[in-house]
Formats: sequence, C-alpha cells, structure tokens
Amino acid sequence: MMKTIFQCLTPLLAFLFLSVSATAAFDHSHGRLDKILKQHVVGKQVDYAGLKARPGPLNTYLNVLGEVSESEFKRWNRNQELAFLINLYNAATLKLVVDHYPVKSIKKIGGFKGPWKQSVVRAFGKTYTLDQVEHELIRGNYDEARIHFAVNCASVGCPHLRGEAFRGDRLDQQLDDQTRIFLADPSKNRIFAKKGQLELSPIFKWYEEDFVKQSGSVEKFIAPYVAEEHRAKLATGGHKIRHTKYDWSLNKK
Repeated sequence: MMKTIFQCLTPLLAFLFLSVSATAAFDHSHGRLDKILKQHVVGKQVDYAGLKARPGPLNTYLNVLGEVSESEFKRWNRNQELAFLINLYNAATLKLVVDHYPVKSIKKIGGFKGPWKQSVVRAFGKTYTLDQVEHELIRGNYDEARIHFAVNCASVGCPHLRGEAFRGDRLDQQLDDQTRIFLADPSKNRIFAKKGQLELSPIFKWYEEDFVKQSGSVEKFIAPYVAEEHRAKLATGGHKIRHTKYDWSLNKK
C-alpha cells in the first residue's frame, strides 16, 4: 500500500520540484542584459556596430525572456514584472536597430508602418509590437510615469539608455535616477521656475495624462527631481510650458 502511494506521489512531487526550480531559475538581476549594456553603452551613446558584430548574447537574452510563461510572470512582485517589461522593450529595440544597422534613425525602419508596429517582440507565447509592449503591457497595467525615462527609443532625444539592466530590487532607485538625469539635461529640459516658464521635452506633452494622473500636474511631477530652488515654485503650478525639439537621429556611438 505504501509503495502504491509513493508511486502516485512521485510524479506530483517531480512536477512541483520542476515548477519551483523553473521559477527560481529566472535571473531577476538580468545579468545577461547587464553585461551587454555595460559593454555597449558608452555615456549616452550605443555601440550598435559592436552589437551587430556580436549579436549572440542579445539574441540569447531575448530568447530567455521569450520562454517566460504568463503564469510564471504573474507570480513575481510588481517591480520584478515592471523591470522585466522595461528590459524586454529595450532589448527588443536594440535588436531591431542592430538587424537594420547601419541606419540614421529608428524611424527609417519598418516602412509605412514604422518601427513600433512591427511584430518583433516574443513574450508569453505571443508576438507583440513595441507599441503593444509599451502601451498595453506596461502603461496599461502599471501607473508608473517614470517608465518614460526608462524605455528607450534609440534616439538622441530620448532619455539615454541606462548602462545597466533594470532589476526589481533596485527599480525605484533606478527610475528616480533616470528621471533626475533626464530633467538635468539642458539640451532637452530647461527650468525657469521663478519666471514661471518651463522648456520641456515633448515627452511631457505626448504622455501628459500619465504625469497628471500620477502627480496632479506636470509641474508637480517634475518638482522632486529638479534643483531644490525650483521645487516650491513648481508645486504651485500655472507655468507656461513650451516644448523643445525632439532629435530622432540614432543614439549611436
């Protein structure tokens, strides 16, 4: 009798062990991508030529992400999920550019549809476009306006591609850092709070609803991330906002 029970339990125990092992096996440090970024991100520029010469590691990393099931993904915490999706978007964008490199701008990829409507991202047993990853998987499920300074569109006008992978256990610090760095870039954002004037990236126009939803206004959103001398004035709102020109040229080294 005991032998029969053991024989019945053995497949179940094996299944549970494999399920736990599969979950534990995912590298939430995103070490593969981290190594790629440390090798190929130089300041605010990307060494696409180097990536094209050695595409193996990037392809392997995207294959690993593509094998993650939706059920496994949903067992993670919020920050692990969000880090996964941001890294997925950035890695898929890198591959899209590398597959068409040399190119002067990501907007030259994809013909009439453009680069963001190409079905090039494999995840959860499906194939997505970059637009779907950003607007459906990320913006549609997470109220997190800081992601606009983390997802990278491979352009000079975009917040720079971070030289390390995003990871759940450091995500808040990384997103705060990305936001501060972007707002401090005078080629994209200039703060004249005492004069009641702001010159901001078009990102704050394109995604204004996200910043308003999170903080009440664009001014209130940016206040914690700029020099302290501007914060009190920004909190009052009512600033005249004009938007700087967005540079779509490739962020290549």
